[in-house]
Amino acid sequence: MAIPVKRPMETPMVEGGRGRRGAAISGVGYFLAHTPGLVRYGSRPARDIAREPALASQITSHLRPYEAAAAYPPNRVFLGAVYPDDLYQWERPWFHVSEPVERWCPHGEIMPEEEFYGLLKLCDDFDLVWLEESFCKRVRAALEKHPLKISSNPPSAKGGSGGILLHERLSEGHSYSEIEGQVVKGTGSIPLYLRDGSIIGCIRRAHEEDASLTAEVLLENLACKASATMSLRTLLAQESLEASSVEYVLNSGEEAIGDRYQRGGGNLAKAVAEMCGCTSATGSDIKGFCCGPVHALVIAASLVGSGVFKRVAVVGGCSLAKLGMKYRGHVDHGQPILEDVLAGFAALVSEDDGRSPVLRLDSLGRHSVGAGSSQQAILEQLVLEPLQRLGMSFRDVDKYATELHNPEVTEPSGNGNVPLLNYRMIGTLAALKKEISKTDVPRFVEAHGMPGFSPTQGHIASAIPFLGHAVDRMRAGATETPMVRGGREAMERAMFLAKGSLFLGRMTQMSDGLSFILERNWGG
Repeated sequence: MAIPVKRPMETPMVEGGRGRRGAAISGVGYFLAHTPGLVRYGSRPARDIAREPALASQITSHLRPYEAAAAYPPNRVFLGAVYPDDLYQWERPWFHVSEPVERWCPHGEIMPEEEFYGLLKLCDDFDLVWLEESFCKRVRAALEKHPLKISSNPPSAKGGSGGILLHERLSEGHSYSEIEGQVVKGTGSIPLYLRDGSIIGCIRRAHEEDASLTAEVLLENLACKASATMSLRTLLAQESLEASSVEYVLNSGEEAIGDRYQRGGGNLAKAVAEMCGCTSATGSDIKGFCCGPVHALVIAASLVGSGVFKRVAVVGGCSLAKLGMKYRGHVDHGQPILEDVLAGFAALVSEDDGRSPVLRLDSLGRHSVGAGSSQQAILEQLVLEPLQRLGMSFRDVDKYATELHNPEVTEPSGNGNVPLLNYRMIGTLAALKKEISKTDVPRFVEAHGMPGFSPTQGHIASAIPFLGHAVDRMRAGATETPMVRGGREAMERAMFLAKGSLFLGRMTQMSDGLSFILERNWGG
């Protein structure tokens, strides 16, 4: 049973819920690629296979087919076909659920691995990806039928780098003997596999001495570019927007694109803009580990709210290094390896259109340098402080979106249910502030939290997977009065909070965190 939602009193800062400072989230797109053949190149599997080569066949034997990945309930939630709370209707383990296969969902698609390899080639400006000729022909035929016309240049583009039309990159492949010659020991090239272990191509290194341009790093970066590109193309198509109307692109992925002199200098944002035909846009990359997307969204809203740009796209591509990150727990428990998908997202931040939900810049919660790194200190700064500043209670937020990792991935490896732990801490904080009783914490968690469903793709999992659901439900209620809600399809506000581990780079022991409230647009 859900706890009744208490609505806030009007405050001088937020009179009647209007006059808020911010910009609108006018569209969200997502993308999944089912890539079981790339699991061996995830950081953990690759290191383990290097020590124990026989593990490669064991991993292959636990890879699931496309149909299972497409029907998997958490993947369907990620792509908008199922609302997060509806996961409760299925008994776990969810990977046993038998549902109709859906490639195309309200927020995006799950692409088969064969087509994703073709997409890598389309994103390849430097002939790094070689595909076997018969495979290349099949993939080209499949991508030519894609509704987003991804094998063609966008209408506003003139052919990409050097005037090369995208479909020409799939015009010819290489013989199997040529590919075999590339992947022999000492060349630095690595083979590209399908789920069954067959080799269908390779990726070559770009420099013989540069550790930043090895085949492994380039594969990670190209996969990130491809998944971010598909997410933004999906968003533009869903919102029927001209790509040329986007003025700035912010990339928030975890990749580090560079060379030996600037190892992570990168600007994947502009590369993605090029692939999507955003010819009027420039862009840059925002780095913040798991907090990157939330930082980027806040910066985008600031740019739009201040009038610098009218439309800013925030994108985040996949993290190939995290494929199979927890595979040992899955293998040991006799289940399929569930970390077999690459994820991406895109969000469009625009001027207030009177309908799309508003990212409230007066609602920001930030983990400051002097706050300390305890979980309570972080949540006090990200949740309690902004709520108190706005005169709101914990119950005035319909849903809290935090680290939304799928527990079916994390629990077999002993990492627990991350979202549930976070929601219990938020509920406990509400109880400490006497807004609910201690006995109401489980009901608070059920009402204001949600089951985890995101692939463990680092920055992708931190709050952002719920953004599309929130936008849908707030738009559904955009014409209603503030005190009248039209049932479960309407939503008034959600808080998005991300936490980051800055110590991963060995430059500081600090943590990071940022939050904002997304609120239904009152239309005036």
